[in-house]
Amino acid sequence: MKNQIMVSLLAIFGLTSCSNNSDDNYEDIATYPFVEAEFGSSLDLNNLANYANQTVPSYITKNNSQGNAITDKGATLGRVLFYDKNLSSNNTISCASCHKQEFAFSDTNVASTGVNGTTGRHSMRLINVKFATETKFFWDERALNLETQTTMPIKDHGEMGFSGENGDLSFNDLITRLNGIGYYKELFKFVYGSEEITEAKIQSALAQFIRSIQSFDSKYDIGRALAANDAQPFSNFTAQENQGKNLFLTPPTFDSNSIRTSGGLGCVGCHRAPEFDIDPNSLSNGIGGSINGGPDVTNTRAPSLRNLVQTNETLNGPMMHTGVITSLQAAIGHYGNLTTSAQNNSNLDPRLKPNGLGQQLNLNATEVNAVIAFLKTLSGTDVYTNEKWANPFN
Repeated sequence: MKNQIMVSLLAIFGLTSCSNNSDDNYEDIATYPFVEAEFGSSLDLNNLANYANQTVPSYITKNNSQGNAITDKGATLGRVLFYDKNLSSNNTISCASCHKQEFAFSDTNVASTGVNGTTGRHSMRLINVKFATETKFFWDERALNLETQTTMPIKDHGEMGFSGENGDLSFNDLITRLNGIGYYKELFKFVYGSEEITEAKIQSALAQFIRSIQSFDSKYDIGRALAANDAQPFSNFTAQENQGKNLFLTPPTFDSNSIRTSGGLGCVGCHRAPEFDIDPNSLSNGIGGSINGGPDVTNTRAPSLRNLVQTNETLNGPMMHTGVITSLQAAIGHYGNLTTSAQNNSNLDPRLKPNGLGQQLNLNATEVNAVIAFLKTLSGTDVYTNEKWANPFN
């Protein structure tokens, strides 16, 4: 009997000892195991990237956040959503498929590839969209704000396929899909305090991420910080770059036939420095065609002119809603003579047809090269490689 008691006590003591010693090998249970399993070190919810308090130059004053202020948590969720191919019906397309970081969040293809064909317009660059007066989005401004815009491609039959029409899955099907993904349960609770996924929450997070994408490390920004205003010569600019800036800022003088006789190009009338955002009152720029053929004169929106090219002069994809412009020289050349556009485009901006006739700028090679040199100064470098805007799934 004594032996049986001793064996029992030893067994209990041994178990207790093992339990006490196990503290040395104890591993914390991950707070966000699905996030950690999917993203590893590329997404650390305990050490978030800075989206909310980025440095913005004092001369930048426009902000169209509209009550959806950027937060580190919200933009982090937005980053995941932006790059996640689960947001397309066949799991092949994400927002980043058409808006690529290495090309200033644009596409080098004229038309971007979707789940059921290609887009009807070129994919617009997404640089500094927050720093603008214009609140509407898409080339034709059919989205009242960025929040609304973010889910419209998802619900488009051709782009991401959750249209809910003609046999397509619906947006509710997408929410069901996301509810079945572990890292979204963790991320939505992390951001919103609840695992519940709604379209409004998706829109808010995506808009925060997109508005966080900023570029203020260009040669222009260095010069602007040292000058009292844009009209002053920038000390870090070449003579050619300062000439181009002056031509960009100075309005032209036209004769009665709309032929320029003096002054500059007046680009700033629509593309307003220092943000270089589009004037919300702008109408068509004279590109009246469409990718698929036929007229399309409803396009009155344009992205910021920042980062049209990279500092190595690589073009960040074709320009305009048709992608028909493939060089800075061609872009300036388009505005050089708009006599035909004035005749064929009923929505042409009045600033491009003084006296009712399409403008003729009569630019010489020196002026064209100077404006090109200036436009190149608007490009930075950080936006192309900064990890907080990069694919977290890599």
